[in-house]
Amino acid sequence: MKILCLILLFDASLQLQCDKREITAHIGGEFVLVCKYDTNRYLFSKKYWCRGESRNTCEILADSEHPDERRRSNMIDSRTRGLFVKVTSLQFDDTGAYWVGIDKIYADIMTSVNVVVTESKNKTFVPVPVSKPRLWPLSSLVDRLTCWGQPVTVRCDCTKGTGIHYAWYQRTHHEDLLLHLSSDLHLHCGAVEKDSDYYCIASNDISSQGSDILSVQVLMPADNSCIYVVNMHGQPIYNCADRMTTTTAKTTTLTSCQATMTVHTDTGNQSLQINKTHQDLFWVWSGMPLWYALLRWGSFASLLISLWFILKYTKTRHKKRAKRGRRRRRRAHVKKMQHLAH
Repeated sequence: MKILCLILLFDASLQLQCDKREITAHIGGEFVLVCKYDTNRYLFSKKYWCRGESRNTCEILADSEHPDERRRSNMIDSRTRGLFVKVTSLQFDDTGAYWVGIDKIYADIMTSVNVVVTESKNKTFVPVPVSKPRLWPLSSLVDRLTCWGQPVTVRCDCTKGTGIHYAWYQRTHHEDLLLHLSSDLHLHCGAVEKDSDYYCIASNDISSQGSDILSVQVLMPADNSCIYVVNMHGQPIYNCADRMTTTTAKTTTLTSCQATMTVHTDTGNQSLQINKTHQDLFWVWSGMPLWYALLRWGSFASLLISLWFILKYTKTRHKKRAKRGRRRRRRAHVKKMQHLAH
């Protein structure tokens, strides 16, 4: 297993290389990271820039499929010229571990980058007031992920300002409730239990600005598979009417069947559910098509089998060499004894 890990790490380092592993920049400034990758294999693969200590749980901030110069973090894939990551309007909170990754079937290719933001060297540095923060979702609302109870992260961001601190609040009847000190608001089934309004405050030492209101309408509260709608300024308006209709119809049918079923029909329903479960697992596994999962794990299994054969062949060669060595020593010993006997 150690040999496999070393091979994978060495292979990844050859396929993705960046010009910096440590970046030191000043508050209010910016930096550009240039990376080279194997264009023969990954020309059309998705590349991304994410933040987090772990490569498995880091949060994607930008990707090559959705470049946007209006965001502080932006990624541009220039193919043979290289992969460019640009981060502007740096704040102290931007200090941390980051990753540049290439989407791959069985294991993404990733390289780490550490960013440190320090105070400006310029003694005449003048703090810049914050602009009105804007809100934008990291996942497209047009896809209506919230209708199926999927989580959504909304980011609060200012285009101008130095040393900015962000805070999210929830409006209540009595007083506004501070949720957390962060630029991101994470919405999910466990957090949205009733209709609520949220807003973000961006501030620094010389000014403070509030964002527009973000409204969450909860159509069906639940710990899992809830249904809710997110409305914010500048984002498309959508609803979950069809999802509500489908869910209500399924609930009504299930209630009716439970009220009239017998032991015989109960056994039949269980068989149908088991068959349906096996059919779903056959076509979709872990949210991906079966052929994709088979290709992904088949490639990984092929790599392991190849390594096993290499190790097996190496051990066999060592054994044969040792056996031949013992035979030579034995023949030499016999000849020596015969010579002494004569």
